[in-house]
Amino acid sequence: MKATVDYCGEIHEVTPESAVCVGREGDLVIDDNPYLHRRFLEFTYVDGLLWLANVGNALTATIADAHGLVQTWLSPGARVPLVFPHCVVWFTAGPTTYEVDVTQESAPFGSSMQEQPGDGATTMGRINFTPDQRLLILALAEDILRRGNRGAGAIPHSKTAAERLGWTTTKFNRKLDNVCEKLSKLGVRGLVGSSDRTASNRRVRLVEYALAARLVTMEDLVWLDGLESTDA
Repeated sequence: MKATVDYCGEIHEVTPESAVCVGREGDLVIDDNPYLHRRFLEFTYVDGLLWLANVGNALTATIADAHGLVQTWLSPGARVPLVFPHCVVWFTAGPTTYEVDVTQESAPFGSSMQEQPGDGATTMGRINFTPDQRLLILALAEDILRRGNRGAGAIPHSKTAAERLGWTTTKFNRKLDNVCEKLSKLGVRGLVGSSDRTASNRRVRLVEYALAARLVTMEDLVWLDGLESTDA
């Protein structure tokens, strides 16, 4: 019984006798990002199950199965069993979003992907979005997607993302409100409703969820590339 935790080719093994901690001073040292906890995520085996615990006090993480069909949000102090053969973990510290792959032997559950009907013109991840809403999500996730969904990437500020799309910041924020409200009504936490949640945190949560639920993929970047062709 074992699992591997992989960040940019650096692999650590989790066994019933050996846990793996991720952080600035963990077993898997991400980098010297001062916004990252010294000890943030901890992978352990308990009673035959692989568990992921958030041992930090401020940052959150998003976890999904290989197909984005099951995802969860892990807040400080919480833990969750990882029950699929392959899971992906995203988290953001300061300006940087990180991705960690987790693979395990003898996982209790499997997952399968069924193709969805339709031409994909306004549907992403089985959720309907307008073309502008789709472009907004892509603009926020572009840097991470262009890196191949591996390692680390940056989420732009609203002003930068708006300029990427040729929009005003007011238009961008209005459409960001609409996207967050739409997903919140579907049960996605962390996007609206807190007086102390900053716009930056909202963007972070949206991008992490979009990657986890496969709302956007590398193939969707052609929509942003199409904007450049139109401008030319």
